[in-house]
Amino acid sequence: MAKTDNKKPIDLSHDALSETLNRRGHFAFNWDDIKPITLPNGVISKMYRVGCPKDPSSPTVFKVYYPPGCLIEAHTHECDYTEIILDGTQRVGAEWHGAGDVRLGLANRGYGPLLTGPEGASVLFIFKDGRWPAKTIGNNDGSTLHSDVIADSINQ
Repeated sequence: MAKTDNKKPIDLSHDALSETLNRRGHFAFNWDDIKPITLPNGVISKMYRVGCPKDPSSPTVFKVYYPPGCLIEAHTHECDYTEIILDGTQRVGAEWHGAGDVRLGLANRGYGPLLTGPEGASVLFIFKDGRWPAKTIGNNDGSTLHSDVIADSINQ
């Protein structure tokens, strides 16, 4: 079935999703239905929770676009995660990754810095639960992470 432009808007609020999931047991949508969060450094993020979005143990999925030459400081997360490069290139520490590459990470193990190549990068992240916000490590100040901006947008 082809996607149509006259599709009705979908309410993806935590309350609406929780109600629908509890009533029907399933829910379908498209990435284009998710309102993007544009960060001050040009990163564009979309996210949803697997299962009930109000459950802190629900896995969290992000699709993130990093513009060309975007630098994200070294950091960590409080839960395990995986990331899949969908397009473009991204250097993590000293190693370059491209489309199709998969990285696995354990909670509280630092990595980075991250630098995107000249074409930018689109990355799919899957976090084990709701403890996805990036945490600073070392002498980094968190100025490139913007986890607060994402969290504030999600909680609106």
